[in-house]
Amino acid sequence: MIVIALIILLSPLAGFLLNALFGKKLTPLMVGIIGNLSILSSFIFTILLFFVLKAGNFLPVSFALFNWITAANLHVSFEILIDPLTITMMGIVTGVGALIHLYSIGYMIKDKDIHSFFAYMNLFTFSMLLLVMSANYLVMFIGWEGVGFCSYLLIGFWFKNDNYNYAARKAFIMNRIGDLGFLIAMIALFFVFGTLSFSGIFPKTGSILSGDKTITIITILLLIGATGKSAQIPLYTWLPDAMAGPTPVSALIHAATMVTAGVYMIARSSALFILAPLTMEIIVIIGIATALLTAVIGLYQNDIKKILAYSTISQLGYMFLALGLGAFSASVFHLTTHAFFKALLFLGAGSVIHALGGEQDIRKMGNLKNKLTLTFITFLAGTLAISGIPPFSGFFSKDEILTEAFKNNTLLWILGLIGALLTCFYMFRLLYLVFFGKFKGTDEQKSHLHESPKSMTIPLVLLAILSILGGLINIPSLFGGKHVFGKFLDPVFAGKLSPHLPFNTELVLVMISIVLLVVIIFISYRKFVSYGYIPPADQGKKKLLIRLISNKFYVDETYDLLFVKPFGMLSSLFYGFVEKYIIDPVVDSFGNVMLWLGKYLRRLQTGNITFYVFVMIVSVILVILYNLYFN
Repeated sequence: MIVIALIILLSPLAGFLLNALFGKKLTPLMVGIIGNLSILSSFIFTILLFFVLKAGNFLPVSFALFNWITAANLHVSFEILIDPLTITMMGIVTGVGALIHLYSIGYMIKDKDIHSFFAYMNLFTFSMLLLVMSANYLVMFIGWEGVGFCSYLLIGFWFKNDNYNYAARKAFIMNRIGDLGFLIAMIALFFVFGTLSFSGIFPKTGSILSGDKTITIITILLLIGATGKSAQIPLYTWLPDAMAGPTPVSALIHAATMVTAGVYMIARSSALFILAPLTMEIIVIIGIATALLTAVIGLYQNDIKKILAYSTISQLGYMFLALGLGAFSASVFHLTTHAFFKALLFLGAGSVIHALGGEQDIRKMGNLKNKLTLTFITFLAGTLAISGIPPFSGFFSKDEILTEAFKNNTLLWILGLIGALLTCFYMFRLLYLVFFGKFKGTDEQKSHLHESPKSMTIPLVLLAILSILGGLINIPSLFGGKHVFGKFLDPVFAGKLSPHLPFNTELVLVMISIVLLVVIIFISYRKFVSYGYIPPADQGKKKLLIRLISNKFYVDETYDLLFVKPFGMLSSLFYGFVEKYIIDPVVDSFGNVMLWLGKYLRRLQTGNITFYVFVMIVSVILVILYNLYFN
């Protein structure tokens, strides 16, 4: 098992090294093949590892590769953990990641820096695998920082554009805020438990009372780290700007890596979080607030990738809602189905952008279903899945979260349902404006409309199949299923399983949801297809509420006013006064003193041997006199 695990972990690292060191000498196609094979091999061995683990009744297995840090009481091994949660995350990272890498060949084939692109993508995947395979918090933190660094490289991949560089810096800095919380939490964990290993921490939580203040503080610090990586309120504004990177990067960040890290970390730490009811309540509030806020913002966005970005944040909000309710399996289930349909939607958007020569404004598209038929069919599957229409995958995972919400609080179910309806509306708005109606682009764009190459359409088809059938891995008892996926994951998580709702109650909830979703689809069709949609000519004449939503409630501007500008002013003040009139003169004075000393001391170097002998004799006499006097 250890050999298989190492192959899975190190294959992407090998791909990174090969493309980084020799990529310039290889053809673009060969670079793409190396990048793809490194991820595909990891996926194949992940499947093999699943069956090896199954043969052992899915009992967790951990092993230390080597002793890493030994200092006083701190002993940290480079440990790997394999259990059902690890296998699930590895399957998502390598499986969906392999399809995104395949898609990238067609999308990036003409880019002169394609070797750097695939090197970064492979390193990104390696970092994410290290994060999910870790058996202690310090190794997890290495992967955690790795995905943050790689996201910086990939978001700013086209670095000649200053706006893209700004987006990369924004993502990096906002993630550092969250990472500081994670780092402090690790220090606290070591002082409380004397170790950073999962096997040393989680068993000891059984003797700790629920509501313990120390555990509450630790879990809040871990939550801060999770909100940064998984783009939750208040650290969510970096993710829409991350669309500056190439579309495959957007798909990898949003579907298979990075943003899922926060959800994974909380799920992995369930033994700690279940002891902190206050933290769990905060997670619920953050989750539902994020889901609703970003769903509302998505209603009036016009950039095809930014609409999908806000939908990602909203769906992550649902995952956090489930985590806060203690439904860890439901959260990971939605994480899994989300990986399928979100990767599909982003890659479908990339296919549209590719066909339109880089155009991303949905108001300048339309009637593409005839020219991009395969892209349209697969994009429709992804839209139905994220909207929660049965029997698509998103229906099963989102319904499970809404059911858990109803068990705890009817208001949470209502708010969750409203978020689902908003998601359905803005996603079908996107679908209708892009693929239906009249074409609103230029004549030149219209003449060059074409379906993407097979390297791009094959991943779309495979992801569409997963988006349609992915929910079948966890069919609820309402539809005659046995919650197979949930039962597979449940042994990993702490806490008690909540009782099932009565059959009739659950059926009514599902029917209400389906009927309302169908109504929303009909309303959006009437608005954007039947009646025809005319883009507003003057954005300034919009109603106040619409203007607020269109401008994302000015959250970025507020952050800029409260944090960026004050720190910029403080920086200018320190540079203009402290740096210029205190630090620089002090540093320069040391240099000037050394120059002055050198100027006069060098006169002692006359080259006259007689003078040197004289100085030596005088020095010896002075030393003898000094010793005689003080002794």
